[in-house]
Amino acid sequence: QVQLVESGGGLVQAGGSLRVSCAASGRTFSLYSMAWFRQGPGKEREFVAAISSSGGATSYGKSVKGRFTISRDTARNTVSLQMNELKPEDTAVYYCAAGRSPLAFFTTENDMGYWGKGTLVTVSS
Repeated sequence: QVQLVESGGGLVQAGGSLRVSCAASGRTFSLYSMAWFRQGPGKEREFVAAISSSGGATSYGKSVKGRFTISRDTARNTVSLQMNELKPEDTAVYYCAAGRSPLAFFTTENDMGYWGKGTLVTVSS
């Protein structure tokens, strides 16, 4: 059974930093692109960042580019999101997701095959 488990969410002040991580189990995640999405209060879920199976390619949403960094540790089957210069509008539940098929690089919600349950990040002003 495929499982994605997020961790590292919490409360942080505006301007601060936080790192969220996702542990994957159940299949060979080194073959799959991974991504982070988020859903803020009263908002639709939006793309945050994605990383290819090799780690050689990344993509970021416009609102986080330059502030967030996605990375992966293939040996540990984990993907992380380092969030710097946090703003109150970054407050959201952050979801880890895995692409629906191996080797391709996916960045859209409909192309994700597996989802974690999310971790809450709250940025106070």
